[in-house]
Amino acid sequence: MTVGESHRTLREVVAEEITGLILSGEFEPGLRLYEDKIAERLGVSRNPVREAIRALEATGLVEVTPRRGAFVAQFDHEDLCQVLLVRSVLEGYAARLAAERRSESDLAELDRCIEEGSIASQRGDLVSAARCHRDFHLAVERASGNPHIAATVGPLRQRSELVFSLLADSRSMLSWSEHRRIRDAIADEHPELAMTRATEHMTAVIDDLRRASA
Repeated sequence: MTVGESHRTLREVVAEEITGLILSGEFEPGLRLYEDKIAERLGVSRNPVREAIRALEATGLVEVTPRRGAFVAQFDHEDLCQVLLVRSVLEGYAARLAAERRSESDLAELDRCIEEGSIASQRGDLVSAARCHRDFHLAVERASGNPHIAATVGPLRQRSELVFSLLADSRSMLSWSEHRRIRDAIADEHPELAMTRATEHMTAVIDDLRRASA
């Protein structure tokens, strides 16, 4: 395995390899990820494997438990849909408030997330794309000015973060187009439209997840 012409770091390449093994089902939910075995399989040292596993924890595909190790995340599609339904209500409300209270710095952060996330998706960098996806929603919550929204959504986000990874192939750039529409409604100070677009985005994700599990 080589880094290749894209000049990605070895950690990024290893993370992509592990992601492929998880999404293909070869690494099954609940499987413990042993750094030494993965390193031997991929022909690399343990250090980039360790870094890749830490990065993949943020995507929701990997769960790291203190004193127990790293495991492939276990998930139930319908349970994830129920979590996303709750998130849709909270994030719709956050977008509505953000349209009323956002600052120019808030908009700049939303633009950064969309731009960097789109580029990452185009080059197949799932880890960076997932991070930008999470950062976008966190930015909307901060722009809302209500800290209790982030505190409430936080645990739900941890349980549903892997949805972006599961649907990366099918949604990819479509997801960023939806984020752009949310951003534009917030920028134009249209609270109801911002809430509608945020809710529509989450509904589309739920529909795609249900189709993927059918």
